[in-house]
Amino acid sequence: MMKIKPLADRVLILPAPAEEKTIGGIIIPDTAKEKPLKGEVVAIGQGTKDEEMVLKVGDTVLYGKYAGTELEVEGDKYLIMRQSDVLAIL
Repeated sequence: MMKIKPLADRVLILPAPAEEKTIGGIIIPDTAKEKPLKGEVVAIGQGTKDEEMVLKVGDTVLYGKYAGTELEVEGDKYLIMRQSDVLAIL
């Protein structure tokens, strides 16, 4: 059960897991993996009088590399960001 409710035009995103990659049998450690740039919207705010919420819970989205603020809830890592930081819906 999600206990976080974003305010205004913010959305809560569960990032897709980083892909495992190997180079010639060498496994790349977690610290060197690329940060995922897509995820699933798990909660949305009400919007503002100037900006209507376009995103819906369950949408798969693309976002910028440095977008949002990371937070951890019950061992799961999430990103919270403004709807305007989302680049596209997949």
